[in-house]
Amino acid sequence: MSSQDLAETDPAPETADATADTPCPIVDSIEQIGSQWRLVVLYELQNGERRFNELKRETDANARTLSRVLDDLQESGFVDRRMEEDAPVATYYSLTDKGESLAPVFAEIDEWAREWLAECNT
Repeated sequence: MSSQDLAETDPAPETADATADTPCPIVDSIEQIGSQWRLVVLYELQNGERRFNELKRETDANARTLSRVLDDLQESGFVDRRMEEDAPVATYYSLTDKGESLAPVFAEIDEWAREWLAECNT
């Protein structure tokens, strides 16, 4: 189904959710987690709590981009931030329950990619 097909399949007015801004929950989901950097950070945080500089190294994101992405993910409830005031000051990031709930999604995407994108790697 194309995005145009999705746009043309508006729900009936009596069943439409008044808060729905898009025709499909998949579109809403992609808007929440769909940027390249958000996906990379969420994927890396599945391995547990990380310091900012660890995430920077693991993702190859520049500091400005990573900071913006982490702020966005924290604001949307996917990531928690914890600061330690000891010298040196350290900031740690981890997934919230909402962020952890994406683990099966990443597993399914990984499985799909191994099956369907394998031909691209040959």
